[in-house]
Amino acid sequence: MSMLSVKGLRAGYGKIEVLHNVDMTIEPGQIVTLIGANGAGKTTLLKTVSGLIRPTAGTVELEGANIARRPAHRIVALGMSHVPEGRAILKRMTVLDNLRMGAYVRSDAEIGRDIDKVFERFPVLGERRDQMAATLSGGEQQMLAIGRALIARPRLLLLDEPSLGLAPKFVTRIFLTLRELKTEGKTILLVEQNARQALQVADFAYVMERGRIVLSGTGETLLSTPEVQSTYLGQRAA
Repeated sequence: MSMLSVKGLRAGYGKIEVLHNVDMTIEPGQIVTLIGANGAGKTTLLKTVSGLIRPTAGTVELEGANIARRPAHRIVALGMSHVPEGRAILKRMTVLDNLRMGAYVRSDAEIGRDIDKVFERFPVLGERRDQMAATLSGGEQQMLAIGRALIARPRLLLLDEPSLGLAPKFVTRIFLTLRELKTEGKTILLVEQNARQALQVADFAYVMERGRIVLSGTGETLLSTPEVQSTYLGQRAA
């Protein structure tokens, strides 16, 4: 059974349709990358999948269950977490309280242990656990956003532009984290402006243009595709 199956998806804002018959499949344990120009509809797709936007047509199935019209908090409880573009951390709360908010769908006794795991993964957050989130650097805030999402124990993690605006050392750390999460069995849908690094880490990838999927294949295949090289990698096609 696929982790995520999207079929015939249409969605947008009011009368403006952004997504046009989008089909996508993600298998368990995969990192799947979605690349495309600004305005192609990538963020809209993630918001629709995670329940922030209601589709006008089509289906979104998480491990076989149709979630297309379920509210976002119900989808989180079913095993999907979404780290939005811009991180959306709670800046007037401490690092620790931000992480605790990631557990709002949980009632078990292992929340504290999972928070400790986030501090092990991102030691700088442990050092700043009582610090207001607004005082963190951009890279630290991105680590916090990912850590908060992981506290919900998702089987599918959606990441929207996690490296955007970050210093190179933080970009390296983010992509290392993606590889670590894959080895731990997480399934990841990644929207990323750094197309080269995104395709290098991807098991499978889709290219979106004007709300439609126009190319798909393994990350390795798309890295060698002339159209992708010229449009997204800054290379001249051979």
